[in-house]
Amino acid sequence: MATNNTNQIQEQPVHETTIYAEPIFHFNNFQITNSLLNSWLSVLVILVLCLFLKFKLKKIPDKIQHIFEIFLEGALSLCDQVTNDRKITLKIFPLITSLFLFILINNWLGLLPIVGSIGFLATEAGHSIFIPLFRAGTADINTTLALSIAIVVGSNIFGIIAVGAWKTFNKYVNIKALVSIPRKIQKEPNVLIVAPINIFVGLLELIGEVAKVASLSFRLFGNVFAGEVLLASMGAIFLYILPTPFLFLEVFIGLIQALIFSLLATVYFTIASQDHSEHEEEHGKELAHV
Repeated sequence: MATNNTNQIQEQPVHETTIYAEPIFHFNNFQITNSLLNSWLSVLVILVLCLFLKFKLKKIPDKIQHIFEIFLEGALSLCDQVTNDRKITLKIFPLITSLFLFILINNWLGLLPIVGSIGFLATEAGHSIFIPLFRAGTADINTTLALSIAIVVGSNIFGIIAVGAWKTFNKYVNIKALVSIPRKIQKEPNVLIVAPINIFVGLLELIGEVAKVASLSFRLFGNVFAGEVLLASMGAIFLYILPTPFLFLEVFIGLIQALIFSLLATVYFTIASQDHSEHEEEHGKELAHV
């Protein structure tokens, strides 16, 4: 009798929170994971929301339209505080808002019990494992890494459009400072010190672009994945009452992480759109007079 009970316990399916996204099915050589399905579901939710708002637009707004107008005005004001220029804000606002909504819905969909309870059983090492069809896309490092690379590359493209390709390139590989040494060395001997410093700063800027990708991707992934582990642990120890406060905490953290990621993207786009060459020339003149 004890043996039968033991077998029943062993046959009960378990859900293990893995650091990688679980594969659901394959399309030729392309692997579809539960995080990718959740990302597609997030895009679908955003699309439906946009279509709903489009057909509900009126000259005299109703309650729903009024709420979204308040949200947009607040978001524009927040972006203005970062960019200090409404023109820049209007150029990057559609991208930043889309990014915020995508991350936010991705974070929150992974917390819904109905979404997380849909899945199937798979056998691994003789044990039945429950694999959910949907998992927060931001809990997959591939998603956050792709978003980070897109933001860093996009900010540099935006910088090229705003200040020009030469100034953007010269920010990382400061050829201008190197070429100016023979021309300025007689009148400003300190250029032998200033020019190498400018070149070194340019290399640091290039390393900083790589660091942005790492910081953006691992911050978002780490917080969302840690939240999944926390909820799974609390749910396994205390099934009903105790996990509830942690669930509300993760809802708040999901909002904060989406906001932080979007604001950092706004900062990167703003920095890329500014012309740093004038500031460097003024700084060089100050050092030359020292």
